[in-house]
Amino acid sequence: MVIKVFLATSSGSTAIKKKQQDVVAFLEALKVEYAQLDIACNEQNRMWMRQNVPEEKKPSNGIPLPPQIFNEESYCGDYETFFDAKEDNAVYSFLGLAAPPGSKEAMKADEEQHIVENGTYADESNEEGAGDDSIGHAEEDGEQEEEELRQLEDEEEADVEEEGEEFLEETREEVAE
Repeated sequence: MVIKVFLATSSGSTAIKKKQQDVVAFLEALKVEYAQLDIACNEQNRMWMRQNVPEEKKPSNGIPLPPQIFNEESYCGDYETFFDAKEDNAVYSFLGLAAPPGSKEAMKADEEQHIVENGTYADESNEEGAGDDSIGHAEEDGEQEEEELRQLEDEEEADVEEEGEEFLEETREEVAE
């Protein structure tokens, strides 16, 4: 999968240039494979970008400004959504890529998947009623364990009493001899 960054190499706007540089520099820092597609010098790139940015993401004048980011044919977002993802440590998710092991995003996702509450995974306890049900099972299991423990203690106590009675009986017989 190649990330496509649509930019304008001959933009007169320093704000646009700065945003483009920010996106490209961050992708390079993450070592994400990407392609820069110039919309200033290539009419096909400009038309493709304009046609593939979703209507709800286009500005009021209908012409999206660079940088615009795609994962192959899939629209990821513009600079503002990229910046938000960067701030939230969610750039790989924003780009539609799997976060590499050891990255903040991967550790966050791993942490969220492995949080255990009352013997269930967090996503299971968030389902309606699942949390209450697991608590009920935990209580039943605890009660069952307590009952088994009581039975074992009673059996041990009975064995001790029986051994004590046998010892007394043997002792009486020895004294009587």
